[in-house]
Amino acid sequence: MKKYKVVTLGCRTNQYESQAFLDQLKKQGYEEASDGDRADLCIVNTCTVTQSADKRSLYQIRKLARDYNPSKLVVTGCLAERSKKELEALPEVTDVIPNRKKEELLPTVFPEMEWPEFRIERFEAHTRAFVKIQDGCNSYCSYCVIPFVRGRSRSKKMLDILREIHSLVENGYKEVVLTGINIGDFGPERLSDLVRQVDKVEGLERIRISSIDPDEVDDDLLDAVINGEKTCPSMHIVLQSGSNMTLKRMRRKYTKQDFLDATAKLQKAHPLFTFTTDIIVGFPGETEEEFEETLQLMREVRFAKVHMFPYSDRPKTRASRMPNKVSREVIAERKAKLLEVANQNAFSLREDLLGQEFLVLLETEERPGYLMGHTENFLPVFVPKKNLRPNTLIKVKIVGNNPEGFIGENKADRKIQTLFA
Repeated sequence: MKKYKVVTLGCRTNQYESQAFLDQLKKQGYEEASDGDRADLCIVNTCTVTQSADKRSLYQIRKLARDYNPSKLVVTGCLAERSKKELEALPEVTDVIPNRKKEELLPTVFPEMEWPEFRIERFEAHTRAFVKIQDGCNSYCSYCVIPFVRGRSRSKKMLDILREIHSLVENGYKEVVLTGINIGDFGPERLSDLVRQVDKVEGLERIRISSIDPDEVDDDLLDAVINGEKTCPSMHIVLQSGSNMTLKRMRRKYTKQDFLDATAKLQKAHPLFTFTTDIIVGFPGETEEEFEETLQLMREVRFAKVHMFPYSDRPKTRASRMPNKVSREVIAERKAKLLEVANQNAFSLREDLLGQEFLVLLETEERPGYLMGHTENFLPVFVPKKNLRPNTLIKVKIVGNNPEGFIGENKADRKIQTLFA
């Protein structure tokens, strides 16, 4: 039997695309290579959003070549789009497939074979499934290389998205996350209309929206999320900075007040609504005052989770040519401070909800004897495993709080243990 290995770096869109490769390969009889096996095919789906992402991508290329000695080692993803010639020069690499040809990767590498459609029916090792609804970006923020490596914004057809979600539900998935590079650009149909149609899918329990800008959370989308039967009261709304001066240099198309207005509207409609976000630390010209503005906004919103990125110069971007670069030492100090505040805020947010009951979708055993899952508003909960299984929705009473998340008591089991004793 032919064997493969796929390694994925970076965003949820990459994770979706790698899953599509897995589904195609398995339908053709391939199986995943184990340690010590020689692989017929290795794929590295790369990321180039930061310098460290470039390094991790190159490391994985060399590691797969060393560990699996593949007949074909194919590199795709954003680094493949940006550095095609350099990757083709690597002796380990047999093919480099840029993003714009990613859906044709397997037919390109193996043209003699008939390959199934590039779409997903499952999301391996995950309880929730990421569903790509859009690709590319038209914004050209000053720090971001993504428009150069993903191209202009384009969206999947609503019927194709719904067909894919129906397949996932048939395969047992209860939760989907609508994802893309910039899903606020979804069109020509409105994102709110897509959310309403997904909400009608029988058997689906939860819908989440991933990574949207605050100015794209309009009243119609708010209505679709708040009034949906399956839409979750949580959203990943991108901030990047809490300073209007920094946002202007970043060429973001919203202000700090736009962000605060969007989160306030959602929390007014649903008091338990929570938010996750992305923040860049050390953008060129970022002063201590501007950084403090970001910390202050974080204290005001109290994010459930913050994805923090130290600023990294990217080729071709305006920010790479900007003066007043922040030193590595200062970036490291600000990173530590931001993560400290983020963790304090998340803990405080959860502390206010002790004693409440939530529906939790169980996911993985991240601590011995405990399954971890998430509430409707995307707060992590650890529940004693006992006879429970992943991908199960249960009612949980919150009885404790740790830095890692809530301690939950299964309503069907009144006995609770001490977590992480």
